[in-house]
Amino acid sequence: MDKFVPSNQGSISMTSPAKSSHGRSATDCYTSPPTESDPYRYMQGFGNRFASEAVPGTLPEGGRNVPQRCAFDLYSEQLNGTSFISSRQTLQHVWMYRIRPSVAHRPLEPMTLNTDIEACFSPSNPSIKYTPLSYTWGPLEVPELATSTTFLTGLKTIGGHGDPTNKEGLAVHMYAANASMESEAFCNNDGDFLIIPTEGALDVQTELGRMMVSPGEICVIQAGIRWKVSLPGGKARGYVQEIFGSHYELPELGPLGSNGMALPRDFETPVASFDIDETKWTIIHKLTGELFRYEQGWTPFDVVAWHGNYAPYKYELSKFVSFNCTLKEQVDPTIHTVLMARSKIPGVSLTEFAAFLPKWQTSTNTFRPPYYHRNMATEIGGLIYGKYGGSTREQVAGGLTLENSYMPHGESYEAWVKATSEPLENILVGRDSLGFMLHISSHFSVTKFAMERHSCIRSQRVAFWDNVKGPFLDHIPAINKMLQEQGLSPLGTP
Repeated sequence: MDKFVPSNQGSISMTSPAKSSHGRSATDCYTSPPTESDPYRYMQGFGNRFASEAVPGTLPEGGRNVPQRCAFDLYSEQLNGTSFISSRQTLQHVWMYRIRPSVAHRPLEPMTLNTDIEACFSPSNPSIKYTPLSYTWGPLEVPELATSTTFLTGLKTIGGHGDPTNKEGLAVHMYAANASMESEAFCNNDGDFLIIPTEGALDVQTELGRMMVSPGEICVIQAGIRWKVSLPGGKARGYVQEIFGSHYELPELGPLGSNGMALPRDFETPVASFDIDETKWTIIHKLTGELFRYEQGWTPFDVVAWHGNYAPYKYELSKFVSFNCTLKEQVDPTIHTVLMARSKIPGVSLTEFAAFLPKWQTSTNTFRPPYYHRNMATEIGGLIYGKYGGSTREQVAGGLTLENSYMPHGESYEAWVKATSEPLENILVGRDSLGFMLHISSHFSVTKFAMERHSCIRSQRVAFWDNVKGPFLDHIPAINKMLQEQGLSPLGTP
């Protein structure tokens, strides 16, 4: 057999190749490093089963979660986010190794009812109303410094549907705060929080580690996890979507293939971090919208190590991979979905969280603004920063809009005239702005707070649509002529 002789073009160098030798093995896992705006480290990946220890050697050896005696006399404790009999791919839980077990606390007692927080959205609840009306709200006012308002006390429910006792539904809140939570922590028994800041960074300390979440980022904190919020900038505003009985996940990619939308590696989960603190702490639980509290003589943030996949995370929205450049037609807004949650109806989502970043408009012979439509789902829109590009809303950064299910919406008549007559060029829209939409597959109730007590309710403009014309009517003579030429009866003929 002839020997193989490599060709000169594209050939492998034959000059004294280096002998194979071992380079180096990694000695620790990769974590994203601290930055000027964020002092914390994070592990990367969505839905991963992480393992993190703030003190080396505190996690038990493999194959064991509950050793007879944990390293350094820590307590082992498990938190389940799904039932024991969940399928392997949906099972979510975390094992924590902490200085004291969370069960050690004084008796639980109810707190004064907060009428601005709702969780049960039955039509029989007098504090909410299902209505087909559209709404627009401006930002919540940040309270004066004389009134100390934390993230929790500044939380106001806008509306929702379902009920946490049925493990189905959601709530949408806004928050405005001017004070950090000091020796108190919050635990939501009702559902998972998706937090969307618009003003002011949130320094979030959880049992499993710390996150700095700034406008342009989002974070998710699951039900049952204890956490607190500090305000490095002294004040903060934003939005919260809370889901009952489900957890956020990445949408399917379908024909897009393996790369696109929110990439799993861009989600960041905090590393283990604990405090040594034996002062008095108050822990506040929310259950069906009501608040309860208990006291303990030490910090709840004493988890030295943990492993599992039920852990908080954050995501920078600018990392989202958008798909929008088309030759013709529009794509549905769900192509911008960052996170979604499943409902109990197979194939139907409970909610989708979509982010709208700057995008190129390239379509030809296409009506480019959002087309006029009526949707079975409710659409709630917010603006994190920048200017609103639409024409029908007085929307500003920090505000919120509501278009309820099956109600028609679309751009103004002036916007229609412009969009149907102007030359179509490739343009970059949404520059220096970031908006989002909550696409909710249900009717949506509005709370009394949102209808009556919100600090900035923007009323509908009564005569806004009075100038809409039907240009079709101007074409009737030409249409009749065309019909007669084809041997058809003109319009209006019985």
